[in-house]
Amino acid sequence: MRPIIGIIGNSQLINDTYQTHAAGKMNSTAVAQVCGCMPIIIPTDPSLVSVSELLEMCDGFLLTGGRPNVHPRHYGHEETPAHGEFDAERDAITLPLVQACVERGQPVFGICRGFQEVAVAFGSTLHPEIRDLPGRQNHRMPPDGTIEEKFALRHEVTLTQDGPFAKLLGATSVMTNTLHGQGIMDAGDRVVIDGYAPDGTPEAIYIKDAIGFTYSVQWHPEYNADQDPVSRPLFAAFGDAARSWNLSKHAPKIAKPA
Repeated sequence: MRPIIGIIGNSQLINDTYQTHAAGKMNSTAVAQVCGCMPIIIPTDPSLVSVSELLEMCDGFLLTGGRPNVHPRHYGHEETPAHGEFDAERDAITLPLVQACVERGQPVFGICRGFQEVAVAFGSTLHPEIRDLPGRQNHRMPPDGTIEEKFALRHEVTLTQDGPFAKLLGATSVMTNTLHGQGIMDAGDRVVIDGYAPDGTPEAIYIKDAIGFTYSVQWHPEYNADQDPVSRPLFAAFGDAARSWNLSKHAPKIAKPA
């Protein structure tokens, strides 16, 4: 059986009336076709699922993007209109889930909001709106155009020489899409920023001294993941990490000598 990747879902309304927990098809496709794993969409509501159950069921977690933002109370800031919408139920699942995964060495891959969740779970603060900062670009999704146009490559990300992202991707500069409003203000002590946009916005991070996969990116590698030369190695490495975790769970336990 393929390793199971829990894809963090978002609360959404269909036709403004029908409540759902959903995740983009491109996330499931990337997990199945590039990771080689079984995608399972997780309803992020602590009244329905628990972190402990998720940790036992899944071999890794894909923290997806989403319109609602991490509530600023989780990093000691006051809520303002600039912070936009929130999803308290998702916060209640993902933040402790990230911390538990890092402690256990269980793979976790953060994308966009997921990138921000990983950062906040380890002590980072966030800017409520990147485009309002002096000298910063507008990183938000273009309001018009086709999906291809919205997810088109828009800027470079410069990676740390000899850092883990550069080693994985085989380059110190890569082109990415950009579809986010918020971003890291101050990184937590264990949050290592390993890649930046041209305007200085952090774009790639990992958790210092973590024993498992903790790569997270501010862009959306799930789009065209099987073809894009940046996306494919990220998802392939995530899948390899999930397989290693799965094998370790089923490895025979060697009894200690009496």
